[in-house]
Amino acid sequence: MSIVIPLTQTGIRQVAFTRPELDRIMSLYGRMVAAGLWRDYALELGERIASFSAFRRSAENPEVRLVKDPALRNRQGEWVLYGEGGVVLKRGHELAGVLAVVERRLLKAVDG
Repeated sequence: MSIVIPLTQTGIRQVAFTRPELDRIMSLYGRMVAAGLWRDYALELGERIASFSAFRRSAENPEVRLVKDPALRNRQGEWVLYGEGGVVLKRGHELAGVLAVVERRLLKAVDG
């Protein structure tokens, strides 16, 4: 039988999304799925960054990638939104401001 050792005892620190951040991200994801724009997502939690990637189809590159990097908190902001080609769409200190770029796209898709 294996022994489970909590990560806090191993000294490994991990960047993760807080519950309100994840609620906001998953709410947007659900609306994008309902609009037919996204079909899959991936979460990556690491020692330095946490990222959320959204895909149109599961077998291709992500359409958007949201990265939380606490090391940049005091510089340009800990949130970065990357587009499909790896282009930075938005940087900021507030999650809502960074996600506004994607939410505007959702409004255009629903109205059009």
